[in-house]
Amino acid sequence: MTVSITALSGQLGEQLKQHKQILATAESCTGGGVASAITDIAGSSGWFDRAFVTYSNDAKMEMLGVSAESLEQHGAVSEEVVEEMAKGALNHSCATIAIAISGIAGPDGGTAIKPVGTVCFAWLDKSGWLRKETCLFSGDRAAIRQAAVLHALQVVSDYLTTK
Repeated sequence: MTVSITALSGQLGEQLKQHKQILATAESCTGGGVASAITDIAGSSGWFDRAFVTYSNDAKMEMLGVSAESLEQHGAVSEEVVEEMAKGALNHSCATIAIAISGIAGPDGGTAIKPVGTVCFAWLDKSGWLRKETCLFSGDRAAIRQAAVLHALQVVSDYLTTK
């Protein structure tokens, strides 16, 4: 059974409240999709602080403090960059936990090394928990973005379940 984004967002909201956590997001390829899913839930202002939609490299550097060196060496779609995005989201918000996403949703932009559907994630909290992951999702642009939103929310939910 596949859980819906709305159901997962509601569940995550309850978990964040229970653990007294505040969430922020730093999104690129999802264009604010995680933040949208979260703010679809009534009462989300109690556990969601803000979203950074940093689609361009300049935005990643200016708003989140991602280094030009990381972007040049690893590219925007890399675990190194999403880790810096997550750190920036925590540093520029009142949040205690952050989700960062950067990927290639297509239909263009893929390469042999980073094909369309490649999405990098980082999750970070103030206690030092850090998880980085690269996934390869299939489907069209909408399907890739939806899968990325679901995955981003699910990992935080799973983490809070074991906390």
